[in-house]
Amino acid sequence: MPELPEVEALTAFLRESAVGSVVTRVDLAAVQAIKTFDPPLSALGGLELTGVARHGKFLDLDVSGLHLVAHLARAGWLHWRTGLPPAPPKPGRGPLALRVHLEGGDGFDLTEQGTRKGLAVYVVRSPAEVPGIARLGPDALAVDRDAFVALMAGRSGQLKGALTDQTLLAGIGNAYSDEILHTARLSPFKMADKLTDEEALRLYDAVREVLTAALARQVGQRAATMKGEKRSGLRVHARTGLPCPVCGDTVREVSFADTSLQYCPTCQTGGKPLADRRMSKLLR
Repeated sequence: MPELPEVEALTAFLRESAVGSVVTRVDLAAVQAIKTFDPPLSALGGLELTGVARHGKFLDLDVSGLHLVAHLARAGWLHWRTGLPPAPPKPGRGPLALRVHLEGGDGFDLTEQGTRKGLAVYVVRSPAEVPGIARLGPDALAVDRDAFVALMAGRSGQLKGALTDQTLLAGIGNAYSDEILHTARLSPFKMADKLTDEEALRLYDAVREVLTAALARQVGQRAATMKGEKRSGLRVHARTGLPCPVCGDTVREVSFADTSLQYCPTCQTGGKPLADRRMSKLLR
């Protein structure tokens, strides 16, 4: 899933590559992706793309006052295209969800792999009209230390869930929450409101460290190389069975119905493996 660093890097890429261009046409290839009808997608045709912003994990393209907002969900991505074909794409079961044509023949596609479709596109007059944006908590890189500690203290739930709850803190998803907790040396199932002062500050510092390092790797990359750059920087996420780069212990996994998390027992849980939630009670 594209998270704060990737969406911020896509924002920077589009500012450089697309801002100032006129949108000539927008083609919808996956009807389920569009979540609004007024204004219609056709209203964007002939307008200049004047700005690009990020709200949590939402990408916001300002098209002369109208906003084309996209949430890339778990398996969505943006692909820059040169020399787009003039014929509109045929709707079907392929990965293409939306195509934006720009003057000169270039543009970009929003695509989504897999059978579970979650990519969402909105055309609105204000980003605040998008329900997911209206519910966002403070940005993970904008919240200060005192506010972060207060957010954790007021959250009655596990740290993994707290970090990925967009209404509490915006921008962190499954991958970077694993990396943050590993850097902070905290169990994903420790209760957020049970953190000591020292642990809360350690977690805050880990959020800053992991996200800023990922941003430094991503910003300036072409859209086509960002996914690989993200994978290359991960230490525990999606590395089940491999050695932890910090201590050498084997990275373990806990699986859920439709997702999983990875962690290092030595670094995060006192050397004790976490039980799979589907099999027994989780280690606190």
